[in-house]
Amino acid sequence: MRGQSLVAALAAALLVFATASAQDEAEVFGWVEKATLEPWGVEVKAKLDSGALTSSLDARDIERFDKEGERWVRFRLELEDEASGETFSKTLERPVYRRLKLIGAGGSDRRPVVLLEVCLGDTVYEEQFSLRDRGGMNYPMLLGRRTIGHLGLLDVTETFLTEPDCGEDAELVEHDPDEEAPPDGGKTEKS
Repeated sequence: MRGQSLVAALAAALLVFATASAQDEAEVFGWVEKATLEPWGVEVKAKLDSGALTSSLDARDIERFDKEGERWVRFRLELEDEASGETFSKTLERPVYRRLKLIGAGGSDRRPVVLLEVCLGDTVYEEQFSLRDRGGMNYPMLLGRRTIGHLGLLDVTETFLTEPDCGEDAELVEHDPDEEAPPDGGKTEKS
């Protein structure tokens, strides 16, 4: 019995040590960071919001349409590049990855979700972004828990702890469709 207790205590100590070592190596992000939308390198302020599951991006003139039997969305990005101060404007067409229904105090809202790439630190992440006009909001990009879970640690008392620096050789973390699927299939989120 005493030998089993010693083994259990040693195993617990090793687990604590391994967890602490992993946290020491993990990159730390603040609740607001600079990010670049790839492949254009447009730098925007992104709010890391642990209260949101899915990330969101400021998009204008959102238009749903069918293309070869699939659901697609056309939208316009109108973003101020934080690095240059210039306005980046581009119309994109993307397949709809899924549709999102948000329920909040003001009622419900349906949004298309697309896959886009964003650079944080020195890594490019392919993530789900719901599209909505965020023109009246402080941050054109909101990063939810799905994205935050890939990044590392979140320090909610700090801002701008990293700089986006993703060159051609930057690591790409591709979207994993099997990862963290909500039990309802991801169709409804509460805001």
